[in-house]
Amino acid sequence: MPNYPTNQANLKSKAITQGAQRSPNRAMLRAVGFTDGDFDKPVIGIANAHSTITPCNAGLGGLTARAEAAAKAAGAMPQTFGTITISDGISMGTEGMKCSLVSREVIADSIETVCRGQSLDGILAVGGCDKNMPGAMIAFARLNIPAIFVYGGTIKPGHLNGKDLTIVSSFEAVGEFAAHRIDAQQLLAVERKACPGVGSCGGMFTANTMSSVFEAMGMSLPYSSTMAAEDAEKADSAARSAEVLVNAVRKQILPEHILTKKAFENAIAVVIAVGGSTNAILHLLAIAHAMQVDLTIDDFEAMRSRVPVFADMKPSGRYVVTDLHRAGGIPQVMKMLLAHGLLHGDCLTITGETLAETLKNVPTEPRADQDVIRPFNKPIYAQGHLAILKGNLAPEGSVAKISGIKHTKFTGPARVFDSEEDCMQAILEQKIKPGAVLVIRYEGPKGGPGMREMLSPTAALMGAGMGDSVALITDGRFSGGTYGFVVGHVAPEAAVGGTIALVNEGDSITIDADASLIQLNVSDAELARRRALWKPPAPRYTRGVLAKYAKLVSSASLGAVTDA
Repeated sequence: MPNYPTNQANLKSKAITQGAQRSPNRAMLRAVGFTDGDFDKPVIGIANAHSTITPCNAGLGGLTARAEAAAKAAGAMPQTFGTITISDGISMGTEGMKCSLVSREVIADSIETVCRGQSLDGILAVGGCDKNMPGAMIAFARLNIPAIFVYGGTIKPGHLNGKDLTIVSSFEAVGEFAAHRIDAQQLLAVERKACPGVGSCGGMFTANTMSSVFEAMGMSLPYSSTMAAEDAEKADSAARSAEVLVNAVRKQILPEHILTKKAFENAIAVVIAVGGSTNAILHLLAIAHAMQVDLTIDDFEAMRSRVPVFADMKPSGRYVVTDLHRAGGIPQVMKMLLAHGLLHGDCLTITGETLAETLKNVPTEPRADQDVIRPFNKPIYAQGHLAILKGNLAPEGSVAKISGIKHTKFTGPARVFDSEEDCMQAILEQKIKPGAVLVIRYEGPKGGPGMREMLSPTAALMGAGMGDSVALITDGRFSGGTYGFVVGHVAPEAAVGGTIALVNEGDSITIDADASLIQLNVSDAELARRRALWKPPAPRYTRGVLAKYAKLVSSASLGAVTDA
């Protein structure tokens, strides 16, 4: 059980026990609308991540208002406050992307700080981008007060020439343009159509993966993770979430009751079934750390052999999340897993029901009039698409996403780049030859710092038609929109002297997902010689948030947490 104090008393009980010294506190609250009777009510915090800096979060203000009104009608006193967002899609491929994973910690710290500082009785977080989602859940685990997450909703797909578009379509179009497969006019057409409105990126990328995770773990309401941001049901779900939270405060349903080891195993099963993002591994490890649940990367590999991928989702599949919603959403996926003994139905949810009770009216087989969710015995992949690879190149482990590839084994000569920009330039200048293993290093949690996502180079390779002919490994991360023969989270990272720092141009590298192996084909004696000559690079940042992060952050194999 986490060693975090919990606040189980409302403001009035504190005022009674602490006597007249609380009068100034009440006076402050009167200034924001409290009256005499309100001090008997639970005080609910609503963490609002609204901003217009990203379409993922541009609609959150309205959801916050609905949740606030519903909480008040349910007998609580809601108090709203803001938290931040970095748009991965906007910062991708730039120096700014180094702030993305950092923002997860800033968000977690900010929500924890407000809830502790104001002695809140419960917390509802409204978020819609990659990092405010796990950031909020990390804060929930640390605080251990009744909590619920409201997802801002997915974006609806763009359309061009009869095809659905997502933001990844735009990144891939850059590679197509560089390879002269499309012209500038076609590139601009994709850009104009890819993102038609508000909401998080439309495929089973990181945001939609994490919303699915929270629903699977019982920390969000059923069906809420796949709703479109612009649809009325999204706002109705936000209001219902506030009502459920008020009830959870009264019944003292706490994160420690919900976020158990079984709940994390349920989350992993759902991530695999829907073909979710590699980032789910990093974030689930961090949430488990905050909840003091014993979860390791080996748990993901153990689940991979048992769970098939049976939802046909982009980036490697055909459908977007609005299609999944119409096909039955995450409850349909979970019921199929439950029916085949791959889900713990006795796990508690924030509603007070168990998962099995929540899913009791969901059919065990998907509807025949759709093919987004395949029958369990006719999956897209017979086992999971996220493989944990280890070997001399990654003794602590690495994460391979092997969906959408023709082969699970690859051996080739290394092309070594000490930054994402250097690799991207080589791709756009068509200097990458088939058969190569691209190595992007010094992009890990400490070395970047910030562990940037490599969507720009991976999407450019796909757009150039090289997705099956080259492999890419990095101590950085990948976007949920990435697919192809890619391996990220290589640990230990280059900046701390991991083997990836010792790779030379032309070295042979083997990646074998079937054998869970990532191997630098160089003798131990030669590696020892190189290690003796290696010197750590100077920090890229010496002041500010990135410098602080680099000093504190753990290995990716532990979730890249900052309070280890």
